Amino acid sequence: MTSIVIALGGALGALSRYELSLWISDRWTHFFPLPTFIINVSGAFLLGFINVLFLDKLSWAPEWRLGIGVGFLGAFTTFSTFGFEIFTLIEKGYYSTAISYVLLSTLVGLFGVSVGVTLARWL
Repeated sequence: MTSIVIALGGALGALSRYELSLWISDRWTHFFPLPTFIINVSGAFLLGFINVLFLDKLSWAPEWRLGIGVGFLGAFTTFSTFGFEIFTLIEKGYYSTAISYVLLSTLVGLFGVSVGVTLARWL
């Protein structure tokens, strides 16, 4: 049962990442990879929020937490794409954009996790 829930979550996460990335890309025309940035930061927030909510506040079955955390958010966030985009920015000579992207993604992603954890604990 757990594997099925994770697989379904993964399918929904991958489709959500794809659709959101297309939607943002249609509206953003700069070198900074905003779609991946937004997806990774929102995924970090959701992972922090959901893990605390499920572990501390709700008594849902563990497979649902895994289906959302491992399945949906594992497929939704795009760390491999993040690495490839940094490589591409460096290869094209956009060094300051690459450095900004790494720093912002890391710091804002950590902030997203802490806000998600804090909000879930507050509820």
